[in-house]
Amino acid sequence: MVVMESQVVLKKGDSAPDFELLGIDDKKHSLASYKNYDALLVIFMCNHCPYVKAKVDAINEIQNKFGDRVAVVGINSNDSIAYPDDSFDNMKKFAAEKGIKFSYLVDDTQQVAKRYGAVCTPDPFLFDKNRKLVFHGRIDNAMKPEDKATEKTMILNIEKLLAGNQIAKDFDPSIGCSIKWKN
Repeated sequence: MVVMESQVVLKKGDSAPDFELLGIDDKKHSLASYKNYDALLVIFMCNHCPYVKAKVDAINEIQNKFGDRVAVVGINSNDSIAYPDDSFDNMKKFAAEKGIKFSYLVDDTQQVAKRYGAVCTPDPFLFDKNRKLVFHGRIDNAMKPEDKATEKTMILNIEKLLAGNQIAKDFDPSIGCSIKWKN
């Protein structure tokens, strides 16, 4: 397991790169699919990473708390040939087991992860109504899978964004397993 910290590629104010990806609902999803939401949270994630597994409840909490105003979108960009646990069928199983209600999409070509500059799982990006980046970083301050969070960083930032307030820090790196790139 290679642990990575998210890196800055997209900067505050940059537009969300568009995508057209297949979801576990067997439908194609793009940025336009989420146009009626006040914000968009894109999280690069996968099924097998212990860091993601440790954050699923926190991501579900975000979905449950803000789902009517914030589109939560998980994107799995891992090489599912080398890592069969991250296959599309296993994404469906993982979502069912973990009670995932947000969109969970597969990035087979890995081009979407590259355009966002995602390097780890989870690697979250928060965009405003105009799909401009306002925050890239951690879901909470529990940085190891066994840690307990004492601050819900992403929830606090979403609350600020929805209230029209400034988010103090636009980058606060997430830590997780490296995205499993194809050779």
